[in-house]
Amino acid sequence: MRNVYVLSLAQALSAAGMMTIFLLGGIIGSELAPLPQIATLPVSLTVVGLALTAIPAALIMERIGRRNAFIASALLAAVAALAVAWAVVEASFWLLCAATLVLGANLAFQQQQRFAAAESVPPGKVSQAVSMVMIGTLVAAAIGPQIALALKDLVPGHEYAGSFIGVAVLCIAAAITLAGYSQPAAHAQTADAGDARPLPEVVRQPMYLIAVGAAVVSYAVMSFIMTATPISMHVHDHHSDADTAWVIQSHLLAMYGPSLVSGRLIGRIGARAGMTAGALLMLACVAIASSGHDLMHYWWGLVLLGIGWNLLFVAGTALLTTTYRPAERFRAQAVNEFSVFGTQALASLLAGPAIHALGWRTLNFAALAPLLLFGLALLAWPGQRSRNSRA
Repeated sequence: MRNVYVLSLAQALSAAGMMTIFLLGGIIGSELAPLPQIATLPVSLTVVGLALTAIPAALIMERIGRRNAFIASALLAAVAALAVAWAVVEASFWLLCAATLVLGANLAFQQQQRFAAAESVPPGKVSQAVSMVMIGTLVAAAIGPQIALALKDLVPGHEYAGSFIGVAVLCIAAAITLAGYSQPAAHAQTADAGDARPLPEVVRQPMYLIAVGAAVVSYAVMSFIMTATPISMHVHDHHSDADTAWVIQSHLLAMYGPSLVSGRLIGRIGARAGMTAGALLMLACVAIASSGHDLMHYWWGLVLLGIGWNLLFVAGTALLTTTYRPAERFRAQAVNEFSVFGTQALASLLAGPAIHALGWRTLNFAALAPLLLFGLALLAWPGQRSRNSRA
């Protein structure tokens, strides 16, 4: 379990830094952007960096090992965080965008830490290992925004530059922590390549499409609303940065906190019920968030959004694993990964222009479209599981 503890601590350190991007990226962007419509571009590019690097990250780890890749990525993220601080000092919007793109690439490597934890323990302890890494993310959600606000005036005359100096320190600390990770012996899952069906046949399965749809909708709606929240709260409605940080922090805790129990819950009630509950909670988010601009409208809306995201995403992931054979897993997962993070990037890119052009209430109404479409897919749930699914 030593590797698991190392990865959990590293996740807490590096993810705490990444939380700062989602809290302050839109606010800094609104101050530096040449046009208000692209104020959220730095946040969106973080997601774009993640989407573009998701597959290369896995290939790099296969080539140089997880430990070396984790450390190199964390150190590169520290350099990128210092570049963000310098962009604030120099009031350079495009340097800010370039730096956040690189920080997003680091997120793709962070995503792999739960798999590294799973590889470090016997099969019976995989869920416990993954939960430990998720605890690291919970810690990050709790401390990340607080560290960012505590350091925001570290550089006199340049608000928020100090926050990203803090991010750089956290990334360096994560790299040092990851030096304690030892590469476990490979436990490759063997499968007859002849058992693999053509990829189009796999992805056309109704259950596969529903599983991917759940993940896509969960990330798209969450990213669309969350990215716009700091601008709507702080820039448009003039809520304090402390209140804005509290709402985002609560949202992040609501996203990751249920992970400790949602897997077991969905195992009991089934993926369809889990997805339905998640979609209904997201609809409740839209109803509350669109009804006003007070602090508690934002808080309740974002908390429900986070819990709904968790249930929808975890249930979709659980269903996905039943739709492919072992020999098909990498290709099937790759299609899912590109679909999820590509859509998330698009939703994040649209959030900036949407909040300025539509306003907070209409922006929330726009999020209804994917939720209602997914609801129709749930109503058309196949009567039986795919005959090609595993277990």
